[in-house]
Amino acid sequence: MTADPRTTGGLGRGLASLIPDLADDRPREIAVSEIRRNPYQPRHRFDEEALIGLAASIAEHGVLQPILVTQVPGGFELVAGERRLRAAEMAGVERIPAMIRSVDQHDQLALALVENLQRADLNAMDEARAFRRLSDEFGMTQDEIAAKVGRSRPAITNTLRLLDASPAVQAAIEDGRISEGHGRAIASLATHPEQDELLRVAVERGLSVRRTEALARDRRTAAPRGAQQDPTERDPELERLESGLRSTLGTKVTVTSGPRGGRITIEYYSAEDLTRIYERLAGAEQ
Repeated sequence: MTADPRTTGGLGRGLASLIPDLADDRPREIAVSEIRRNPYQPRHRFDEEALIGLAASIAEHGVLQPILVTQVPGGFELVAGERRLRAAEMAGVERIPAMIRSVDQHDQLALALVENLQRADLNAMDEARAFRRLSDEFGMTQDEIAAKVGRSRPAITNTLRLLDASPAVQAAIEDGRISEGHGRAIASLATHPEQDELLRVAVERGLSVRRTEALARDRRTAAPRGAQQDPTERDPELERLESGLRSTLGTKVTVTSGPRGGRITIEYYSAEDLTRIYERLAGAEQ
């Protein structure tokens, strides 16, 4: 079985690898009311049902893993452990075990990000926004971000590209309707309307990432090729029919017309793809 890259390498060492001698310290019990939320929390959505389950466990067994806080005037500020803190509040717990550390703002965001990455709690969009904040607010380079969170530089770059996607595509990634790979393929299209149309096709037809990448590539090159083939303005009705065929067949379709008829070109990319298109055409005829 292939190891998940999100649970190996730098992340696998845990928070102790980022905070010297963390494992040698003992947690303190501090009042929940004295803890402020982490303003650099990268995760935007919390599973309410999972929080309720965690709150029930905390009510019965207590908080088994300490949260991480830093001391600030008037109390403490959360660095990592947002889910445990929220669940403790839901359970009516007044005090919670915590490791107290002095960290700067760079580490505050990075540690919250690393903790969530270790638990696969962040979706790709949350990761992208957190990486952007590290870059924009703290001036970190992509190499520095990669080193901080235990990822490769290309992985950081690819995740950041999701921020170029339309709001609909970003929402689909957050909702789990499409994967990060689908999102990157769709975001490669120049305009949001183009992206939203490919999103619709990918979701309705359950396209694989590879198939979505092929469609995105075709749509990126369709306009220049069309211009070379036909320098005059195309018939809007012809374009509508061509678009309909592309959506129906899930592949690139080119319709050209002449004085005595025309030609429909349907492209495929593998024997399996050809079989799929044939079955769709044959099924339409029955």
